[in-house]
Amino acid sequence: MVPTRRFGVRGRVTVGFGLLALGLSALLSGLAWTLVTRTMVSQTEQTALVETALDRSEVENALSTGAAGLPAVLEGVPGTDSAAVLAQVDGRWYATSPSLGPTSLPTELVSMVNGGQEATQRIRVDGTLHLAVGLPLTGGRGGYFEVYSLSEMQRTARVLSLGLVAAAVVTVLMGLGVGRFASRLALRPLTELNRVAADVAAGRLSARLDADGDPDLEKLAGSFNQTVEDLQRHVIADARFAVDVSHELRTPMTTMLNSMQVIQNRRDQLPESVREPVELLADELERFRALVVDLLEISRHDAGDQVVRETVRVGDLVRRAADAAAGRVVTSIDPAVSGLMMEVDKRRLERVVANLVGNAETHGGGCTGVRVEPGEHGLRIVVDDTGPGIAPGRRARVFERFARGGSSERTGVGLGLAIVERHVALHDGHVHVEESPGGGARFVVELPTSAS
Repeated sequence: MVPTRRFGVRGRVTVGFGLLALGLSALLSGLAWTLVTRTMVSQTEQTALVETALDRSEVENALSTGAAGLPAVLEGVPGTDSAAVLAQVDGRWYATSPSLGPTSLPTELVSMVNGGQEATQRIRVDGTLHLAVGLPLTGGRGGYFEVYSLSEMQRTARVLSLGLVAAAVVTVLMGLGVGRFASRLALRPLTELNRVAADVAAGRLSARLDADGDPDLEKLAGSFNQTVEDLQRHVIADARFAVDVSHELRTPMTTMLNSMQVIQNRRDQLPESVREPVELLADELERFRALVVDLLEISRHDAGDQVVRETVRVGDLVRRAADAAAGRVVTSIDPAVSGLMMEVDKRRLERVVANLVGNAETHGGGCTGVRVEPGEHGLRIVVDDTGPGIAPGRRARVFERFARGGSSERTGVGLGLAIVERHVALHDGHVHVEESPGGGARFVVELPTSAS
């Protein structure tokens, strides 16, 4: 099951500001919509009532004088804003519009007007919203009705709604922008803490967290820096202890190796039953020597041994180290970098090449070639072997201390590749392992041509 990825603090702050802006914009838009539409409807109804009352007066005057027939009177009513004029006089209906007849008026509206009350009601005719206004005629003779189209008010409301939606979208976007800016500003100390913690995790124990005078961060920065200082002291003390032990072991190791060499020189004088144990002891002494040398090398690195850079022709340096480690010619140099000069620590880079070639010879079935070629960001040193290769899941672990990549062989002590990784990192480079096109493993060292 794939774990669900949660928002980070910065994402949650940004989304929180966006949701707050959305809520506020929705609330304000809703209030604005309600107030404006209610005002528009109220004003429309009041205007319609006034116009209808004026038109009713004209109709009643005409009826009282009997100057013309009712249809002609209705046709002469001003009513410029009305869509239709209807009248019910003595139980008989008269209308000016064939599409808006008595059947278009709600029964409740007609009943209220016939009962002597003025009334208004919104109706929908042929999909269009209208406002029906009814006023009673004097003497209880019936009712006078006018129907007004509300399409203009609907268009105004539609424009208003679109404007409010656009304003809400802009408000949300501004909220997200403000949230992003605020989270970046508020979490800047966390970003700095992540950077310093990453430096410490990468082995740069001199990194420290600066509170920048912030009283809220001083205690955290003090605790963090104190922890890193304690860790640095312990690492340096352990590294110095390993260096001292390695130095102390070199003298008895040299004595034992010299003594073993004397014994091997007189191997023919030894009894047959002793020769095999002597050979086994010689192999273990060689492994012991390699262990002491590697421990001394890696302890120097942990103790902060300084990098001594020299300007060298890096192709020639790699050729000498690789051919010497393999005991034969294995190096090829791309013409594009054959004359490349770089500032490197000669001893460390030679050790990198020697360890990779030695690893290929010992554990990879033999080194098939070492190439020096241009890289994406500088120089590449590629070492191929003919071994079984390294499984993808173990490729990162082969650079750990005392890792042997699953090999069943007892040769080596598992520090060679760890030394390679540390020496390459001191040159601001990177080393990784991949599958060789011809089978086996391929170790690739990438170095910037302007290492700092």
